[in-house]
Parts: sequence; structure tokens; C-alpha cells
Amino acid sequence: MRLFCQIVFAAAALLTLRAGADDFQGSTHKVPYDEEEVIDYSRQPASGPIEKLQGRIDRGEVKLKFDPKFGWLPSLLDALNVPKSSQMLVFSKTSLQRQFITPQNPRALYFNDDVYLGFIPGAPVMEVSAADPKLGGVFYTLALEADEKPKFLRANDCTTCHGAAKTLGVPGHLVRSIATDEVGEIDQSNEISYITHRTPFADRWGGWYVTGQHGEQVHRGNLIGAKAFINFEKEPRAKGNLTDLGQFFDQGKYPGHGSDIVALMVLEHQGQMHNYITRLNFETRIMMRTYGHIRYLRTQVAGFLRYLLYTEEEPLTAPVAGNPGYVKWFAAQGPRDPQGRSLRDFDLQTRMFKYPCSYLIHSEAFDAIPAVMRDHLLRRLHDILTGKDTSEDFAKISAEDRKNILEILVATKPNLPDYWKTPKLASDAKAGPDARE
Repeated sequence: MRLFCQIVFAAAALLTLRAGADDFQGSTHKVPYDEEEVIDYSRQPASGPIEKLQGRIDRGEVKLKFDPKFGWLPSLLDALNVPKSSQMLVFSKTSLQRQFITPQNPRALYFNDDVYLGFIPGAPVMEVSAADPKLGGVFYTLALEADEKPKFLRANDCTTCHGAAKTLGVPGHLVRSIATDEVGEIDQSNEISYITHRTPFADRWGGWYVTGQHGEQVHRGNLIGAKAFINFEKEPRAKGNLTDLGQFFDQGKYPGHGSDIVALMVLEHQGQMHNYITRLNFETRIMMRTYGHIRYLRTQVAGFLRYLLYTEEEPLTAPVAGNPGYVKWFAAQGPRDPQGRSLRDFDLQTRMFKYPCSYLIHSEAFDAIPAVMRDHLLRRLHDILTGKDTSEDFAKISAEDRKNILEILVATKPNLPDYWKTPKLASDAKAGPDARE
């Protein structure tokens, strides 16, 4: 089945985006993750958060409560540490449960760093996805029926659609921006695919509801039908800066409020970052088995690091403000250095985060990258942050940002190589023009 179709598998090298996004050599070709025994995606057991939760349910350690209105959703949010405040609502008919989705009955999505939950009022199943450390995206359904011990069913056939040329060739997630008619049917001629932190603000969120403040910036959210898009050309801000969606549907059908703009921005970065991690994991394992080295992955490594460090992030031209509860929850999840800094600290004035290095460097998935590649990434990253790497790819990263990121990682990332902790490097990092002079 097709799981989330606004959230589908990610593609890093896409000809439809500007040239800077073409990061992975050969990425239009699917990684043979089922044909390659070293990966064996469909036959390998998953070990991510859904499998762990299922084990706890089966052993009687966790008992989910079935809610007559929202099914398993509230209990799952609690059990998986997924915040209700992450609620995002999509009304495009891009799911196999499409008959239940309309602008009056949108699909709700909730997520944390490695789990995505999809809920449609009146639909028979919940859609669930997880970022597995070794397998990438793993997909499940959960019947919305009261049961003493509910069962997540893994759906490997999702990769038929979600692991091909458009997806970086690996199981994962991405966000699409696609116009719809008045009932939610999609218009593929009016689509901006593969939304990430590099996408212009004005191209984002077609087919989605969006709540939050974004000033004079415009986006494609909250536009339903051709007339809405025509009006958008005349009055581009008419459906922007909304704080309430009551004009569109009954909000009481969902446990959260709104469709948060900040959560959407985080989702766009996170889905793509996880897929970079998965692609590099898979290709490293294949290269090591075939050649015994990773020298052929230079292009992939450079693309990975550019995305990790937000080097092509689309700047904000006005401040963004979303659900304060989500912002507070998200920032509280990550480790902090002795100065109180974290890679999860938002900026939301001119860019998404205060310190431009992905918080997913702290993830289990990053640590599961084979050691030969992980060690290489850390060496390259250290060279960038200390100014030893003076390549054009990273020239725009300021000296201050490099120094802050270096210090945060030294204080918060366990098991860094010893050369990261040399006091001279940690305190004297240079970057940009200063480092090249």
C-alpha cells in the first residue's frame, strides 16, 4: 500500500529542483536494497520504535487504550512520545484511503524524530511509518478496532511506489506540494514536488492546511480548488497567517489544534535528512562488500554534508511563528552544551535553526551508518568546522556558526574521535574568507 503520500520517499538528486539539489551521483536509480543480500530490506526484521513498542505490547508491559473518537491515536502519541502539538493536516487525496480524505475531512499527521502517525476520521486503519536505523523507512498499518493487543502490520509492498527513481532509491519520506480541486483530487500539472528546507517558501504546502504567522511571505497552503489559486494570484496573502481553520472543517474531529507551520518546516528538513542517511548507509555497505573501500562515494558525501549543514537553505524574509507548544517540545528533546545551546534551538527569523547543523546527527540512524563512512563524515565535518576545508561548497558558513556548531558537538555528541576534543581546534576554529586568507 502507499502510506503517506504527502509524506512519501525522499529524493535528494532531483532534476526538477535547482542544480544545487543534485547531490547524489546516480541517485535516479534505485538502490537494489532487496536484491543485495547485504541489505535485504524486505526480509530483514525491523528494529525501530514500532517494533520495540509491539514487543512491549506483546509482553504486557504496555496497554494501549482505544478511544471511541480517535481510536488508538491518543494512546500511541503518549506511548511513542509524539507531541499532539505536531499536528499537520493534509486534504489532498494522495493515500489509498483517499475516499475518506476531503478538505472537510483532512488527514492528520503527527511525528517526532523517527515516527510518523497518520489518522483520518472515519477511516478503517491508521498509517504508521518509522525511520529504522538500518532499513530506512519502514511502513505499517494499524486497524482502528478495539483489541486487547493491537498489531502493527508491516507493509513491504509500499516500496513499489516509494522506493524508485523519484525517491533517492531508498525507503524514506518527503513532503509534496500539490494543488487540488474542491474535493481534494490532485492536479499533477500544478505540483511542486520534494519539498525540503531548500524550497522557496512560495512553493510550499499545496494540498495542506497551514496555521501560523509568516508575515509578508506567501505559500500555497489553504488553497482549495482552481478559483482559490486564481484568487491567490490576485491576493496572495488572503489565506495566509491563519491561526484557526474553523472556516474549512470541524476542528473537533482532531485531538490537536491547527496545522502548524513550524512542524511542517521541521518535517520537510527531517524527511530528506533521514533519506540522505539511509542512502549513504546502503551505498556504503554495498561499496564495502564490492570494492572494500568508499572512495567512489565522494559526491554522495559532499551532498550529504551540504544538506546536513543547511548550506542551500532558502532564507526566511520575515519571522515565522507557530504553535508555542510544539516549539517548546521540540527544543526540549535534544542535548545541550554547558552554555545551554542545542542544535534544536530555533531561529525562525532569517532561517529555521539558530545553529545550522541537523539535529539528526544525534540520531540512532546517523550512528548506524557503517563505521568506515561515519568516521569519514566526522573527519570531513571537523575539517569544515575548523576551516581546514576551504571548498566553495561550505564557503557561506560563517566563522561564528562553525565555531558554535563545533563547540556544541564536542559537548553533546558522545564518542567523537579524540581530534575533535583538542582545545586549540575547539576554540580557534576559523571559517569562510578568514580561513582562506
